[in-house]
Amino acid sequence: MKALGHHILVELSQCNPEVLCSLTKVREYIVEAAKRANTQIKEVALHKFTPQGVSGVVVIAESHLSIHTWPEFQYAAIDIYTCGESANPWKACEFLADAFQARQIVQTVVERGIETPEGWYSHATVSSTFGENSSSVDQGMAEAV
Repeated sequence: MKALGHHILVELSQCNPEVLCSLTKVREYIVEAAKRANTQIKEVALHKFTPQGVSGVVVIAESHLSIHTWPEFQYAAIDIYTCGESANPWKACEFLADAFQARQIVQTVVERGIETPEGWYSHATVSSTFGENSSSVDQGMAEAV
């Protein structure tokens, strides 16, 4: 099963709320995550909400990374979507979980662009939970997929 793209949906819980509220830190971390994933950054756009929270996107040649933070809930929702052979989205995922000091991680990987025998395209999904409150602790997020 060969996929054209890997789309990782990440729920980070019990994060550091001060980091989640900082436009500077969120920008720094999501840009660094794109670099660690070996992608080519094209555009970066982020917005800080009042009284709190940050949303943003890093457009990469391989697709995108996006983030939405809720400091009041110690929560961040992250999408990492890459296409091609050179990018490693799992490195971005692992870096962001560490940077936001997440104590609980839920990820769903959507393998996108899988050609069917009929000639149309579909996707497949795999979900994993890691952290202090899960029944399975990761051996490294990249190995789980």
